[in-house]
Amino acid sequence: MPVHAFIDESGRDRRYFICVAVVDPGCLAPARKQLSALLLPGQRELHFKAEKPPRRRLLADRIAGLPLVTHIYETACTPKTEERDRQRCLEQAFHHLVELGAHRVVLDSRDHRDIHDRTTIYRTLGQHPKTELAHHHLNSASAPLLWVPDAVAWCYGAGGDWRRRVMPVVSKVIVV
Repeated sequence: MPVHAFIDESGRDRRYFICVAVVDPGCLAPARKQLSALLLPGQRELHFKAEKPPRRRLLADRIAGLPLVTHIYETACTPKTEERDRQRCLEQAFHHLVELGAHRVVLDSRDHRDIHDRTTIYRTLGQHPKTELAHHHLNSASAPLLWVPDAVAWCYGAGGDWRRRVMPVVSKVIVV
């Protein structure tokens, strides 16, 4: 069965992390519902960086119990090389998503920088002419499943107890 994927990133201490949340189609609606139930009154989205530590712990624990898996693509980077390093991670992620038979990929929009992602995606998918993998950039407020890779990438990059909390949904880590 073709899967859906949701991609976001996090940077920390000269490391760059792309997280891909992979969800079976039958789990999309239940996972969205569970995530939306975590919103506080008046909150439109979960953005892990903006949450306070006690709430982060709660969110990480709930996300670790969702019916999905994540893949982390990690690389060294500097502010000067960040965009290039992101694109290297995305290229690897899209090759793996094609191998998985992914049907749809949603990336967290970075507004005018989305063009860099699209260039990499088109080039990568061009190496797989038989794939019909759809991809879109969306604002995370309109796609609750983007909250998962945001949180997992943040926790994984933070290390220690944060990383431990999300490891139940991390199925692989690829160093690019």
